[in-house]
Amino acid sequence: MPRQPLFAGLVFDEFDRPVEVAYVGDEPCYVIDDAGFRRHIPSEQVDRQVLDEMRTLLKGNEGLISEQTAKMLGQDDIFTRAMLENQLKHIDTQFEALLETGIPEEGRAYMGMMGFKIIINVHGELVRLEQPGAIADDDSGDE
Repeated sequence: MPRQPLFAGLVFDEFDRPVEVAYVGDEPCYVIDDAGFRRHIPSEQVDRQVLDEMRTLLKGNEGLISEQTAKMLGQDDIFTRAMLENQLKHIDTQFEALLETGIPEEGRAYMGMMGFKIIINVHGELVRLEQPGAIADDDSGDE
């Protein structure tokens, strides 16, 4: 089974153009248009940068996240919170499994509708990660 780019359809270049997906042999790549030159960046290189950023955002907040998740699930008991917190503390294992199995197309579509967006430069370096619920810099709230 060929691997898929984890965030296909959610990756954009610095000019807000969607990044294509292509394969070099059996390796999935994000393809960036660099003034007509098509740069093929191995998708794992970009995907790991995004997962590292997510790991950084989660670190130190495992207790709060597990508590709120348990409440959302309607299972706000000590055992559920402990299980969720344990999963978050071992997020590296979860991310490795995710790299192997991928995110279903419906899940990626939902992420895109919710505003999840990955911005990379022509070298495949993560420039910015836009997430649902994040406050935009230009949103002053004034009319």
